[in-house]
Amino acid sequence: MTRLLRLAGAQMGPTQKADTRRQTLDRMIALLEAAAADGATLVVFPELAFTTFFPRWLLTEEELDGYFEDGMPNAQVQPLFDRARELGVGFYVGYAEKSPEGKRFNCSMIVAPDGSVLGRYRKVHLPGSVEPKPGQRFQQLEKRYFEYGDLGFPAFRAGPEWQGAILGMMICNDRRWPESWRMLGLQGVELVCVGYNSAAYDPNGGNTEDEGLRTFHSKLVAQANAYMNATWAVAVAKAGDEDGSGLIGGSCIVDPNGLIVAEATTRDDEVIIADCDLDLCRQGKGKMFDLGAHRRPEHYRAMTERAGVVEPD
Repeated sequence: MTRLLRLAGAQMGPTQKADTRRQTLDRMIALLEAAAADGATLVVFPELAFTTFFPRWLLTEEELDGYFEDGMPNAQVQPLFDRARELGVGFYVGYAEKSPEGKRFNCSMIVAPDGSVLGRYRKVHLPGSVEPKPGQRFQQLEKRYFEYGDLGFPAFRAGPEWQGAILGMMICNDRRWPESWRMLGLQGVELVCVGYNSAAYDPNGGNTEDEGLRTFHSKLVAQANAYMNATWAVAVAKAGDEDGSGLIGGSCIVDPNGLIVAEATTRDDEVIIADCDLDLCRQGKGKMFDLGAHRRPEHYRAMTERAGVVEPD
């Protein structure tokens, strides 16, 4: 017997600063409807899906507030939630959260087909800097605009509409850190949902990384970590040229053997679909990556005791 979940990745093309929230929401609803028409019951949207990738700009407090959601859902995004519930489709979506305490997080959530919130996640691995870097046309100011995530890496058990899948979330840079995946792997994760907005150039300056290399790295980390944690993974981009700043595509769905089973071919709005047999996770979880049988955490203490490198004498 197999446990099939029909999954969609809803890659989005660029969202410009001048685009209205309604324009962006209409595109998201169209992607949702296309995925539902193809039989998907879970649709994965990108990081910060409702807006342009605003951390590339140095913004005033007043400007910044317009990019954050004071509650989720709220009146501006409610049509997406309503349409998903009408279609009987759930989704993962990334957004900028302003908490009731006034803290700001790069956040994501998974909404079940009945409209209930299955879980929330706040981005842990924030890239970039607090202060703008002189001489750069585009900045990476996530450390300026967001707090570090404070929820850890929780996994969530879905209901029967998703075959009781164990789901986990990451956002963008989290996918580059094996610790993110292993924390979910230690909870038996069967499907990891990742949204991203990754620059098509080296966001830290220099010319050693281009769009091709960064797209390769994006797929590499999804494939390698899906294999090493015996899980399905779906990584979904917001891609293309946003006000002169390039974002990579490369959205893909990866099976527990690390094989790409569906991937985007454009940098525009595009739906990718795969039938995910969650029982395929059992091969890795019961053999090569039987974590209870083979891990030796007593030898990994440095991974949690320090952040930086200590070289040998």
